[in-house]
Amino acid sequence: MSRLTSLLAATLLAGAALPALAQETLTIGTEAAYPPFAFVLPSGELSGFDIDITNALCEEMKVECTISNQSFDGLIPALNAGKIDAIIASMFITEDRLKAIDFAGPYYVTPGLFIGPKDADFELTPESLKRKFIGVQRGTTMAAYVEEKLPGARVQYYDTLEAATLDLVSGRVDLVFADSVVIEEFLASDDGAGFAQVGEPVSDPLLGEGAGIGLRKDETELKAKFDAALAAIIASGKYAEINAKYMSSDISPK
Repeated sequence: MSRLTSLLAATLLAGAALPALAQETLTIGTEAAYPPFAFVLPSGELSGFDIDITNALCEEMKVECTISNQSFDGLIPALNAGKIDAIIASMFITEDRLKAIDFAGPYYVTPGLFIGPKDADFELTPESLKRKFIGVQRGTTMAAYVEEKLPGARVQYYDTLEAATLDLVSGRVDLVFADSVVIEEFLASDDGAGFAQVGEPVSDPLLGEGAGIGLRKDETELKAKFDAALAAIIASGKYAEINAKYMSSDISPK
């Protein structure tokens, strides 16, 4: 059974329960430093794919949602401490994270991508990248992948991907590894003009099975409602509308 078929089935199972959530207010945690998924406009307003998906899911569930912008590595502790009710922050579902929290979804699926200077001659092997400086965002699946697969590399950790790409531009790191959609945004910018994809996009169990909606353990009812709402916005075309607004490739779960 495909993910989408499973989600549509969840709609039928959970749909009858949706009105019970009508009076609730949920606090959704995100990190708005990850365009095009989440970023802060000059006005101070949050924008991006994750923000629009959050609003669409909450509208479908008929709940009022408040979005809390905070650091990525603080999201799981905040969830388990009860400070937020869910995470929608391009957080990929992995075995390690499933030890701490549960997930609805995934709500999108993308590979990872290495980028480096256009004139560089890198191969994505431990030998080629030994002692090379690779920039990753702290606490991400990309960081875990580099640590495991490229043990001889010098990993540089950053609180945001923007900080990593700034160091790439200044020559402080040789490569950056990140979500393909996010890194393609950088390559299309003026700052990214001198850089290019290195090797093929990376899909690996270490990168997880897609970005999920983080939830506390045993919140099966809320998980079912999020899955049902996700299936509904995919079926209605709302998901595709949001997808096309922020990126050219289809990242919907299949």
